[in-house]
Amino acid sequence: MATRWGVCSAGKISHDFTVALKTLPAQDHQVVAVAARKLENAQEFARKHSISRAYGSYEELARDPDIDVVYIGNIHPHHLSACLLFMNAKKNVLCEKPLAMNTKEVKEILDSAKRNQVFLMEAVWTRFFPVSMEVRRLLSHGEIGEVKMIRSEFGIPLLHRPRLVEKELGGGALLSLGMYCLQLVCMVYNGERPESIQATGVCLETGVDETVIVTLKFSDKRMAVFTYSSSIQLPNDAFIVGTKGTIQIPAWMWCPTSLVVNGKETQYPLPEPCLPLNFNNGTGMRYEAEEVRQCLIKGI
Repeated sequence: MATRWGVCSAGKISHDFTVALKTLPAQDHQVVAVAARKLENAQEFARKHSISRAYGSYEELARDPDIDVVYIGNIHPHHLSACLLFMNAKKNVLCEKPLAMNTKEVKEILDSAKRNQVFLMEAVWTRFFPVSMEVRRLLSHGEIGEVKMIRSEFGIPLLHRPRLVEKELGGGALLSLGMYCLQLVCMVYNGERPESIQATGVCLETGVDETVIVTLKFSDKRMAVFTYSSSIQLPNDAFIVGTKGTIQIPAWMWCPTSLVVNGKETQYPLPEPCLPLNFNNGTGMRYEAEEVRQCLIKGI
């Protein structure tokens, strides 16, 4: 039986997610409905993606009895209210990153998921790419020895986009860009907390962070350094350096399609989209969607 999706928000990321779903077998994934704050936006989205139901409010989507899981693709500051709405309606949720704006909001979302006994996952899509799975396999088998250093960068000129600049829209480079570098460090070091954190950067006049360099020190003399920026183009790759070798994740490290292990490169191509995409390698969201399906099947 297909996993029946509802899509919350008819924006750019929701478009790419819906296109990514179409690269998966139709018998496994089906988009049942889309909701937006304006009915005409939902209807246009539904026409473009051949979705049978369009709602002019999120509340209507929450009441739809034929939805197994809701993909939340609205802007950061609205994640809390959307998550609570759908989880209180006993809907499973895949929420775009960042899950929320601060620790207090995250705790509120997690408490709601537990209280309502529903599935909740933050859509950190990078974790589910074949490249990331191979990195975890290589590290678990000690292929590059003991990891001593991680270096990553994510920088794209995005100051023309209000969502990255305005504080009330959830602006700031950390929430949209830097978190990808940080999640890589957390993945490689198995979620271990660093012994020390040093960060130096600059902020915009709007009060949000623009460019930051972060140095993390871990136990046993292990380090991590990453740079992120919403104003300049960076190499956008990552290196994991061990005592016996090196793993390189070429650009773009947040949606990778190739991996270089001790100088040997392997390609992991993505399926072609049926419609133009808004973001690099957008069809790679298929992997997180399939992970959600597998978790629901297993009752996780």
